Amino acid sequence: MGKRIISQRRGKGSARYRAPSHNYFAKASHLSSHDGSIKGKIIDLIHSSLHSSPLMKVEYENKKVVFSPAPAGIRVGEEIVSGSKESKKGNTLFLKDIEEGTFVHNIESQPGDGGKFVRSSGGAARVVAKYENKVFVVMPSKRKKTFSPLCRAAVGVVAGAGRKEKPFVKAGNKYYKMKARNKLYPRTEGVKMNAVDHPYGNSRSSNKGHPTIARRFAPPGAKVGKIRPRRTGKKIGRASKRN
Repeated sequence: MGKRIISQRRGKGSARYRAPSHNYFAKASHLSSHDGSIKGKIIDLIHSSLHSSPLMKVEYENKKVVFSPAPAGIRVGEEIVSGSKESKKGNTLFLKDIEEGTFVHNIESQPGDGGKFVRSSGGAARVVAKYENKVFVVMPSKRKKTFSPLCRAAVGVVAGAGRKEKPFVKAGNKYYKMKARNKLYPRTEGVKMNAVDHPYGNSRSSNKGHPTIARRFAPPGAKVGKIRPRRTGKKIGRASKRN
């Protein structure tokens, strides 16, 4: 009898796949938009195992302490402003107030959610166009995305660029990196397994015994490989006639 493959065991709910949230330092977000325009001082820069970028600990004039992704070049002791009108590095502004061409990070998906986009190390998006009811931003993937003018973002490029350029060198370093976030490591390819352990497993190297496109309603144990196509074959009808 075959084993339960990884995609099945992951839903079991055992401690092996439970996130080590007790090691996570803090949630990274903007100061609440209800506080208006207020100054803050950076009192510390912190490494968090949950985030790929360093966090800056900011204490505002209303005594609230907020952790946010640190922009490159920021220093302890600098002052930043939440709700500012000035596009200064580290300041938090509404997208409608940011000049076109400015690099930003930690962009809100909806006004007031604290920031959802462009938060990883070395990441930066760029404001390219502003209209009355929407703002166009070029994401790090070069894709152009629209946001509400009332969404906020922080000015600057996220610190920690070049993190992926340093090699792990040893498998042990990779192991501890994955362990910090409770990722399954090492991963064994399905084609390297026995036939009883995985749908792609056999003794004939990487030759699969069946197509690698999963069925639409395949169970978790069989839903492996390529994502199913919406349709196959030559298009017929109006689309082909127009061509």
